[in-house]
Amino acid sequence: MVAGELVQEHLRAGTGAPDDITVGRKEPEDEERHAERPHGAAHAGGAGETGSKRAQELEEDKEAPPDEREVMLPNGGGGGEGEAEEEEEKRLETRVYARRFAVLAVFSLYSLVNAFQWIQYSIITNVFTQYYGVTNDKVDWLSIVYMVAYVPLIFPATWLLDRKGLRLTALLGAGLNCAGAWLKCASVNPQLFAVTVTAQVICSVAQVFILGLPSRVASVWFGPREVSTACATAVLGNQLGTAIGFLLPPVLVPNTPDNVELTGHNIMIMFYGTAAVSTVLFVLAVIVIKDRPPLPPSQAQAVLPDSPPEDYSYKQSILNLVKNKAFVLLLITYGIMTGSFYSVSTLLNQMIMACYENQELNAGRIGLTLVVAGMVGSILCGLWLDRTKLYKITTLIVYILSFVGMLVFTFTLNLNNIHLVFVTAGVLGFFMTGYLPLGFEFGVEITYPESEGTSSGLLNAFAQIFGIIFTLIQGKLTTDHNPLAGNLFLCAWIFLGIILTALIKSELKRHNVNMGADANHLQAVTFRGDRFLNLSLLSLNIKSLFVSVLAFSLANCPLSRQGFKTLSFYTLSCCQLVVSNDFA
Repeated sequence: MVAGELVQEHLRAGTGAPDDITVGRKEPEDEERHAERPHGAAHAGGAGETGSKRAQELEEDKEAPPDEREVMLPNGGGGGEGEAEEEEEKRLETRVYARRFAVLAVFSLYSLVNAFQWIQYSIITNVFTQYYGVTNDKVDWLSIVYMVAYVPLIFPATWLLDRKGLRLTALLGAGLNCAGAWLKCASVNPQLFAVTVTAQVICSVAQVFILGLPSRVASVWFGPREVSTACATAVLGNQLGTAIGFLLPPVLVPNTPDNVELTGHNIMIMFYGTAAVSTVLFVLAVIVIKDRPPLPPSQAQAVLPDSPPEDYSYKQSILNLVKNKAFVLLLITYGIMTGSFYSVSTLLNQMIMACYENQELNAGRIGLTLVVAGMVGSILCGLWLDRTKLYKITTLIVYILSFVGMLVFTFTLNLNNIHLVFVTAGVLGFFMTGYLPLGFEFGVEITYPESEGTSSGLLNAFAQIFGIIFTLIQGKLTTDHNPLAGNLFLCAWIFLGIILTALIKSELKRHNVNMGADANHLQAVTFRGDRFLNLSLLSLNIKSLFVSVLAFSLANCPLSRQGFKTLSFYTLSCCQLVVSNDFA
């Protein structure tokens, strides 16, 4: 063993022993025991000490053979073993629980219902304008209100999440979603448009307690190798709700302008069905969702400071995020992409109806295609991130492909080929909707150890702000000119988002902590000479581990003793510089 040879060479140099002799190593306390031996032996002999006691002394005097592993510890051994044990004790125990899947499923389902209630008006705008006797822009506001309510309420909502935990926040979201759904049942009357607006406002408030939770649910309940997939699944629930919102309303509430009573009956069926499902999910949320598991699922969660609520500064957390330049750029780029998706979803019915008359049902199906393709993109992106951790490059590529998809959708919309629109909408949705979990997870990585709820909340706040602006401007351009003008407006903004995404500095703080917990710490190689080189390779990524393995491989090459020492010294010194400067 290389380490053993180095130890023996060092000990022979100190004792003058020949090269073919193995030298034992004595500790200071051993020498003290030997120095005291004559006096103790004479005293014992005078007292007529028995043979058994001498045997016991000889047993105590036996010295264990030197452990070659001591040289691999800092400071050449000594208290290294105790320090290693203390270091091991400091690493907190982690565990994942089967309950995490139930928590994720219940959250995803009631998030689904909330998203369904967001889009159920806009996808059949013409039906609701005829039933309630209002204009298109008033029905559009039933979608925009989700975005308006989010912006001022996200700050108290994230404060509540950080102070009171996941359970209370989740129950508020599920409960308000249920209450809004039941109030809609009371609004099925052509004279009660104000009641349906009030119900939609309640549902929009519920959304504030829902949209920021995917990254929190994933981080608190799931391990480091599944956290991105879990986050993507949680986001997928919301996307699936949007997809169902595109599909079911045109089927449940067909356009019957000559029969207002039939229209009202169909609307009532849709509202009561939504309320019943919301109630079941609220009960399940009460039973299933907890703040956190008994043990943390990852070292990234385990090492977070366990500060009591009174010591937590929400204001300071916000300031820390605002000072993070990479996160500020991500806020803008996420807002642009997600705001564009909100705008396209809200105005899809009007765009399709402007190019293809009497195609309400196909408008819903195109919306379904848009979102289902995005769901596939979300899951694939989540799996890809869990495997590669290439957050920035993946985000940038998806952003570029979303821009390409938006251009293709824009210039094929009015070609009088509805089947082509299905294809282009699917391509657009795959990348545009698939971007949503990427933004969440990238934000958590570059802002760790700040709260996931706070970073996700700010991302969603910017998404709502851009969504409001884009929906109003694109809607105006679509009404006054044509869908082409409105879509080109979005294309210009998405192109700007590509440039800003390229400027984001990627620093994967959470991933580095998890890697540091999983990697073995390579420490202390002691060399013969005037001084000892203690090299601790504590890098927190795979590249540093590769460099370490390369160094030790070189160290075991068949060289002469002096050549080995020289090569090892310079190789490991270079590794130390590379690890500390390039990979830190």
